[in-house]
Amino acid sequence: MKCLIIDDERPARELMEDNISMVPFLELAGSCKNADEAMKIMESQLIDLIFLDIQMPGLSGLQLLQSGLIEAPMVILVTAYEHYALEGFNLNVLDYLVKPVPFERFLKAVTKARELYLLKNKLVVADAPAPEQNYLWVNSDYSLVRINIDHITHIEGLKDYIKIYQINSDKPVIPRLTLHYMEEKLPADKFMRVHRSFIVALDKIQLVKKNRLYVPNAEVPFTDSYREQLMNYIGGN
Repeated sequence: MKCLIIDDERPARELMEDNISMVPFLELAGSCKNADEAMKIMESQLIDLIFLDIQMPGLSGLQLLQSGLIEAPMVILVTAYEHYALEGFNLNVLDYLVKPVPFERFLKAVTKARELYLLKNKLVVADAPAPEQNYLWVNSDYSLVRINIDHITHIEGLKDYIKIYQINSDKPVIPRLTLHYMEEKLPADKFMRVHRSFIVALDKIQLVKKNRLYVPNAEVPFTDSYREQLMNYIGGN
């Protein structure tokens, strides 16, 4: 999808440019500081998705939406002011991001845009079962890294990052994501949260001793609040 950024603040544009560069299905068509620059780009090429700031000198983001001058089928508002959310959604924007935008939240918004884009372009067959995906793409060290789900042994949550440990690697992959995000993405029948800071791959558990789980090359703590769920899984296998 071709994307356009409209924001008068250079740091905000640079962060959005960086986020777009991390997503394989997004292509940056232009990064503009005002509506005039954006209009010139939209006159020369088709834009699929616009990231639009609200508070800008001259024509504001909301005024630009109300004017009917932009023809992009999807608009995501990006602003430091939460109180504009209702007005934005009344103008049929796709999503509303509050600065500074975490990459996890950005990814959720653009994934929604991609799904709508595919539907509009009739690339999704109605009622067709989705193929099981056994990998994830994550951004780590300024690169997109493909993670094979079947290779994950456990995941450790840090303050702003996570560590993904795999059976085929001595070093963890460290993306800027949260454990909660990984819980939503990983298959629930294969992974379990066992601690506020750990998710474990159930089929990689080799030994349970006291409050420790042993997986290949590591031991993972688990807390009593997860004990019953964990024991139910072990007892059923």
